[in-house]
Amino acid sequence: MATSPTPPVSAAPVSPGSQAAPAQFRIEITDNGPFLVYGQPPLVQLFITLDDSGQSWSYRAGQRFELEEPAALCRCGHSQHKPFCDGSHQRVGFDGTETATLAPILDGAQRFDGPALQLSDNPDYCANARFCDGHGSIWQLVPRSDDPQTVALVLHEAQHCPSGRLLAWDKASGAPLEAVDTPQLGLLEDPPSQASGPLWVRGGIVIQAADGSVYEIRNRVTLCRCGHSQNKPFCDGSHVTAQWQDGLPGPAGEPQH
Repeated sequence: MATSPTPPVSAAPVSPGSQAAPAQFRIEITDNGPFLVYGQPPLVQLFITLDDSGQSWSYRAGQRFELEEPAALCRCGHSQHKPFCDGSHQRVGFDGTETATLAPILDGAQRFDGPALQLSDNPDYCANARFCDGHGSIWQLVPRSDDPQTVALVLHEAQHCPSGRLLAWDKASGAPLEAVDTPQLGLLEDPPSQASGPLWVRGGIVIQAADGSVYEIRNRVTLCRCGHSQNKPFCDGSHVTAQWQDGLPGPAGEPQH
């Protein structure tokens, strides 16, 4: 499969609170085809797990997958060899046209203000993982961020948001409060919603569009792998509505339910 020349990392803006991964790590989106992953980052299933109150709270690791160089990962949702591509996008006539903007995520973000924290939120990137409702809605917690326990809850909920739609900021300094990850990939699984979710890209990995342009470098990104998103290449939560399942076994080797 032919690939376009790799643009320099310097060509992509870097979102506040993020840093670019080493140059060997990148993802190329092919025209109506798979994601091509370079650099062999770790790829692990991650299952959304609930707390005692039934809210999304943490992730549980499942299977690990070894990647070739490059690795072709399915984004049409139809491969019989998930998470890898088997050419099914050609059989089903997959339309993988990228409709997302190249603009920085903060350009479309709303700001929510509190005494110690601020929150930026761009709902166009919601992956429907629901960590924002953990121990109280994050939008209700921010105005009460003069309390240390509330601050800790806001940071937990914001930083567990896989898509990066939510970013907490220190109000006094104006600095983003983000724990920068190492380059890694996750296959999100959402048993509470009876669905499989997006490809979670972490650690500032460059994502190159099919036309050769590059998206903003971000610490947390979710890419659609069910084929239903209306904001391709990013996830918009459509996997939940579609009840899409990747068919991979659960963390104990049992099928998902």
